[in-house]
Amino acid sequence: MDVRSENSSVQVVRWAKLPGQVIQRTRLQVWFIRVCSSILIWTCLVQLVSVGELWHPKFFTGVFNNINVSTRLSSEATTVVTTPPPPPLPPPRNYISNGFLKVSCNGGLNQMRAAICDMVAVARLLNLTLVVPELDKKSFWADPSDFEDIFNVAHFIDSLRDEVRIVKRLPKRFSKKYGYRPLQMPPVSWSSEKYYLEQILPLFNKHKVIHFNRTDARLANNGISFHLQKLRCRTNFHALKFTPSIEALGNKLVDLLQEKGPFLALHLRYEMDMLAFSGCTHGCTIEEAEELKRLRYAFPWWREKDIVSEERRSQGLCPLTPEEATLILQALGFDQNTQIYIASGEIYGSEKRLAELRATFPRVVKKETLLDPEELRQFQNHSSQMAALDFMVSVASNVFVPSYDGNMAKLVEGHRRYLGFKKTIQLNRRKLVELIDFHQNGTLSWNEFSNAVKSSHEDRMGQPKHRTIITEKPKEEDYFYANPEECFCETSNCTNSQVSPVSNTIQ
Repeated sequence: MDVRSENSSVQVVRWAKLPGQVIQRTRLQVWFIRVCSSILIWTCLVQLVSVGELWHPKFFTGVFNNINVSTRLSSEATTVVTTPPPPPLPPPRNYISNGFLKVSCNGGLNQMRAAICDMVAVARLLNLTLVVPELDKKSFWADPSDFEDIFNVAHFIDSLRDEVRIVKRLPKRFSKKYGYRPLQMPPVSWSSEKYYLEQILPLFNKHKVIHFNRTDARLANNGISFHLQKLRCRTNFHALKFTPSIEALGNKLVDLLQEKGPFLALHLRYEMDMLAFSGCTHGCTIEEAEELKRLRYAFPWWREKDIVSEERRSQGLCPLTPEEATLILQALGFDQNTQIYIASGEIYGSEKRLAELRATFPRVVKKETLLDPEELRQFQNHSSQMAALDFMVSVASNVFVPSYDGNMAKLVEGHRRYLGFKKTIQLNRRKLVELIDFHQNGTLSWNEFSNAVKSSHEDRMGQPKHRTIITEKPKEEDYFYANPEECFCETSNCTNSQVSPVSNTIQ
């Protein structure tokens, strides 16, 4: 065969295959372009969503939520019930901050709670940036809990942002790592706005950070502007929410109690720290009294050491013993069917001191008897978190009876007033110990004793009233947080007629 003709044949074959190859190559190119285009589009979409989240997060969330809801509606024939969105946050207050206020709270949970409310008001008054408060870890209870272990810190910051700028921590330039030392000082107790404006605010010109290392009762009960009083209430009743885990378990306790009917919360403050601090040993053995005395002398910040217990008791300065509380509840008319929740830590003397209470009121319960040990495990050795559970139950109870008017009793009382003047029996301990002694020595019969107890407490049931003001002795006047009357109405001229109590009976 001729070489040229052979080459021509090969060439013809090659050209014959060319149309198929062109079609296959074209298809590959189209497929490749489509894949690349899809990748490019999705990349752009992801970038757009990321940027959009920074600018306006709710827009894209709403878009994709609508897409998801539409998909579900198309695939299911049932109606989709959606949870209503949370209320919008208030716009942040725009102001030039005069500096940072760092605070270390001291005392138990409720003393610290009141102090936090005071410090929010001080920060607002002085146009400061408040650092999330530090909680007491060095007191008798030695609770290692931080603020975020007890309170919902995000809610605290967000809900007050239209009044005060709050940050979780100081900027790095003000940290010890960079050698910065803030001015540390305790503000004067029961101070007025004038004190903070004239003596504290000028210090921020020199010290951009001031650390208040004690915060108990550092703002006056009275003479504070109406707006700041309302802010103290707003912080207390709305901004200081407990963490979800505490609220869930607290609500479970309330539900368990309410399932069995109305209940009375007895804040039985017959605990070791209170007895040692107050010097009250009535009903204790000689050995127990000595143990409490040694404890009192062991803590240097408990200033009063040499205390005569019976003098204290006769002045009404001691918590009622469990046995005295039992007698008083009977005298007030509560019968054996009354469901009683004991809101307290460990009772001094343990269960033997509760024997008479349990014998008289068989339906006595505590959080330890209502809940499984596993449910309380995370709160063990965290006294403030345990106190938060008791706080929630006490606020929700039908009747609240504190055996001592400490910080928890006062703050629960104020909270219950705010919720509609729920029944709180404020025991007149000075009168009661006198009546108890008269009854036990035979001077008063049971009926005479019971009638005297009831008549002496007719106007001590948490009804609306004005705070008693003692300008020269603020420690002896009515505590703001026990009766925050400015928060029950919308004007500064709030009168008793503008509020009405609700009925809260347990019988």
